[in-house]
Amino acid sequence: MRIFLFRHGESLGNVSEQAYRQFGDHNVPLTQWGYRQALEAGRVIASYLKSLPDDESQTLDVWYSPFLRTRQTKDALLASLPAGFIGNVREDYLLREQDFGLFSEIYDHAEQRQKFPDEFEKWARLRNSSGKFYARPPDGESRADVAQRVRLFLQTVMHDARNGTGNVAIVGHGVTNRAFEMSFLQRSVDWFERSHNPGNADVILIEGSHAMGYASKLLHQAADRQEGQKDGLRDAYDAVVTMTPARE
Repeated sequence: MRIFLFRHGESLGNVSEQAYRQFGDHNVPLTQWGYRQALEAGRVIASYLKSLPDDESQTLDVWYSPFLRTRQTKDALLASLPAGFIGNVREDYLLREQDFGLFSEIYDHAEQRQKFPDEFEKWARLRNSSGKFYARPPDGESRADVAQRVRLFLQTVMHDARNGTGNVAIVGHGVTNRAFEMSFLQRSVDWFERSHNPGNADVILIEGSHAMGYASKLLHQAADRQEGQKDGLRDAYDAVVTMTPARE
């Protein structure tokens, strides 16, 4: 069985946190560079499948988060694959990004504290007493909550693996993909806290069998956009949107 954990490419939210306020987390598009990253990662996955022995299936089932940036990344993956390699392509809301509740549009801790002082202090106390993995942002999800819903999704993957090709791509988000790797490989909470989110358009490959065991490796590390590029690569991909300047 092979599982390709594919994080979405660079989005407008990775360029400016203002994008989350303007579009909402679920509707933030890729940048032009992010789509290029996703195409390149898709080609790496296609090349890997082509290299498999002739007696092994090269068909890839694809699951993806419903957020815009993951849907666009999924489209880039499909565009990179030979038509005969594409199996079932399905969306699952369990793969969505972590919900940060009141902090969904604010990633700066100082601004969180300024706008929601009571809620921030409560969250800070929970992080200190229970640990970051278990502490829920106000009206949001903890990392433990994400891991629980990803474990539900994992049941679907394992059911399909018993009746399908065994090659699966999951196009998701940093925390979601890391939670999947944790659950599938039965990693500890300490492992999760010591690990880091994959980069934009990075691909982690989990490979093995029930009898021999499974292991993960970084199959592809995407190139970052060079600082100062002015050729439109920071603009939104396939969307007519304009970034509104941040208010003072």
